[in-house]
Amino acid sequence: MELNPLQYPIGKFSAPDVITPELRKEWISIIDALPGQLATLLTGVDETLLEKPYRAGGWSARKVIHHLYDSHINSYIRFKMALTEEIPTIKPYDENTWAAMPDGNEAPIEWSIEGIKYIHLRWVYLMETMQESDWSRTYFHPERGITYRLDRVLGIYAWHCVHHLKHIESVI
Repeated sequence: MELNPLQYPIGKFSAPDVITPELRKEWISIIDALPGQLATLLTGVDETLLEKPYRAGGWSARKVIHHLYDSHINSYIRFKMALTEEIPTIKPYDENTWAAMPDGNEAPIEWSIEGIKYIHLRWVYLMETMQESDWSRTYFHPERGITYRLDRVLGIYAWHCVHHLKHIESVI
């Protein structure tokens, strides 16, 4: 089945067989860059564009921005859990329900852009100070039935940054 390029503008995430320190550094730099890219892209944006979905049946740009904050704060917490507990079971959340709440559907985007800025500062600092052995630590996702290694999660979230940045760019 062919992917919808509006839904997956950079394709789906595919983890390489081997995740090297160099690749992790590249992925961390993508996460580090996102807050500045969002701020630059969205400075002075016409509010009406924020209500435009990136595809038929997709979220508005506003929802995508707030989703990035919700998702990345959850990922940061999951990293900390994996680093401090033995294979913790994380708490999943319903991203569609969260996106439909007033703070995800109506709130000013600046709140989430600022939140992303500070979560990413902490998250990047944490990742840059992790030991090599920390990257093999894991958490369990009960809805998916998958145990995720932190190095793979890093790749997923670097992809997530670019994936949603492309969605936002497509309507701005």
